[in-house]
Amino acid sequence: MHLSRPRRIPWRELVLVASLLACGICQASGQVSIISSPWIEGFEALLELQNVPEGVQEYSWHRGANDSADSMIVSYQPPSHAWQRGPMYSSRENVTVKGHLVIKDSLLNDTGSYTVRVDLGNETQRATGWLEIHKWEGDPGISANTTSVVEYRDPMAVFCDTNVTDATRIQWYVNALNVSSNEQMTISPDRKTLTLHQLSRYDFTIWCGIENVVGLPQKSDAISPKVFYGPDSVLLRTKPSKFSSFLAAEVGSAVELDCTSTSSPRPTYHWIHNGSFLSSAASLSFPSLTWEQMGRYRCIVENPVAQLRFYRDIQIRRPRTIPDIRTGFYLSGSLVVFFIGMTVLGGVYLFGVLIYFLITRFSTSHGPSETLQRCPNSALTVGTIDGTSISISITIITTVVIHGHSL
Repeated sequence: MHLSRPRRIPWRELVLVASLLACGICQASGQVSIISSPWIEGFEALLELQNVPEGVQEYSWHRGANDSADSMIVSYQPPSHAWQRGPMYSSRENVTVKGHLVIKDSLLNDTGSYTVRVDLGNETQRATGWLEIHKWEGDPGISANTTSVVEYRDPMAVFCDTNVTDATRIQWYVNALNVSSNEQMTISPDRKTLTLHQLSRYDFTIWCGIENVVGLPQKSDAISPKVFYGPDSVLLRTKPSKFSSFLAAEVGSAVELDCTSTSSPRPTYHWIHNGSFLSSAASLSFPSLTWEQMGRYRCIVENPVAQLRFYRDIQIRRPRTIPDIRTGFYLSGSLVVFFIGMTVLGGVYLFGVLIYFLITRFSTSHGPSETLQRCPNSALTVGTIDGTSISISITIITTVVIHGHSL
């Protein structure tokens, strides 16, 4: 199995630095050296050369700290592209054109020292390095103290089951995002326990991951917590439409009340009518409303697990009648006749008073001669009601005092 060159983790960097310091004199003089790195059992392992001079005639790899003929694994001659197998060859080894030793399907017993002899024609250089093969650690396991919580109320502890002791190699993921300790969650010092103080309905997956010795990520299975939530609110729909918390309906009309809410698990419903339990259905339907069905209704929505409850009230009543208010001055027909008659009589009275005043004045000034004169009857039209003329006949008798003259 092939693995591309992994990224180094801190302790591997320290090993590499120590290896470079150990052969620093050789490197300074242009000597060949071997880069040592850890590898995983079952994957391809690589011993890489550095500071290789030009014009190499042969690379010869040996198992152990010497380059004897008995310890030779394989050799490669770049000019002729010829390979030669040695006593330690196991059919899994190969040498690249740059002189690196590749071991396929590495085994734990491949761990140990390896020596390379580089023949330059006029000189020979040697270098020894260490190959470390590690057992595959396996993916981490995951467990939790509970998988069912109430939103924003219950905490949850999740455990990463792994033999890794280096805390920096353990990571936690919530909804595929790498997380660290914050106000909502806490990671233990060894990073094997994640405590979520509060969860929401949007927390879908939780898992942990490790970085193995060659820097490859390994992840556990995902835990998907069951988060109970709601009801957040109550939505009340009615037919006919309601105004505020009142629904106007006539006796005999059709009325529908529908109560809905978002909740997990599904909520329970209770209808209360004028203080008494009515129904456990989410909807009420009255094909022909009666007087007894008028009054106050309350829809109660409850989450039995989260123990949360909300309700909405509505009152069904008859439509209110708005009186017909007329603007302006209005009189009935009889009042019109009365006022017209009183106006005419008032005018006649004033006219009589004026005549009496004139007669009294003349009789005082010229003596008792007098003549009675009857004025002809007069008819005065005062108005109409429903197209009919209203008239008043007036007979005026005046006494005119004549003193030698006709008035």
